[in-house]
Amino acid sequence: MMKVAGYIERKSMLYQTGVEYGDYTMNHVLGCSHGCKYPCYAFLLKKRFGQVKTYEEWRSPFLVSNTLELLEKEIPRLKDKIQSVQLCFTTDPFMYGYPEIQDMSIAAIRRLNEDHIKCCILTKGLLPIELKDLYSENEYGITLISLDEDYRKKTEPGAASYADRLAALKSLHEAGCKTWVSIEPYPTPNLINQSLGEILEAVSFVDKIIFGRTNYSKTVTEYKENKHFYNECAEEVITFCEERGISYHIKAKTQTEE
Repeated sequence: MMKVAGYIERKSMLYQTGVEYGDYTMNHVLGCSHGCKYPCYAFLLKKRFGQVKTYEEWRSPFLVSNTLELLEKEIPRLKDKIQSVQLCFTTDPFMYGYPEIQDMSIAAIRRLNEDHIKCCILTKGLLPIELKDLYSENEYGITLISLDEDYRKKTEPGAASYADRLAALKSLHEAGCKTWVSIEPYPTPNLINQSLGEILEAVSFVDKIIFGRTNYSKTVTEYKENKHFYNECAEEVITFCEERGISYHIKAKTQTEE
């Protein structure tokens, strides 16, 4: 188990997100030890605005120590406006191997749930089984873009293994929780040659699938058939979900005119 690099304070916690499938969000950690190399949009954003300087600094997370105090102030003011809170868009609430971050995330979810605010969780870590005892409207999700561990080690070096992620998600599903998966950023065949169908079968128990292309990558844009490839993938996801009664969302700009 690892410890956070330190603690910071913030002036606010809950805010509306511009992400197409989100409502409100909170980011109670600065940085992410998973060190994703897609590249990671959150890292690029934080580096652009000077909040972190290097990849190594980004991988040394700082926990927001006044997270719960901020929620106590903001929830009464915002609860009638909030449909759901996403944890998280610029960090990971269950960062692999960081119990302090996990404990703060669970405490934050509990506090939001006290006011019947639904939380939507997304992680590349391990979803703890105690989440099953929280608000029944919560939605628990993992990112899964492959089943190949060699590829995971190369692109998500600090994250939990794909198999362990899936097992934790399935345990929550079997406990009656709402579960989902984000298959994004999905890689083109010049990055890894794999079967999307196998990935879909592995997550066929979930309630919702989100699918999206890889962005901000010259390697993907250099793949001449990338538009056709993503159009075919999106259709495969849609067909798979409709045949099984699974909700789905295809991210904007994934399907394009060729």
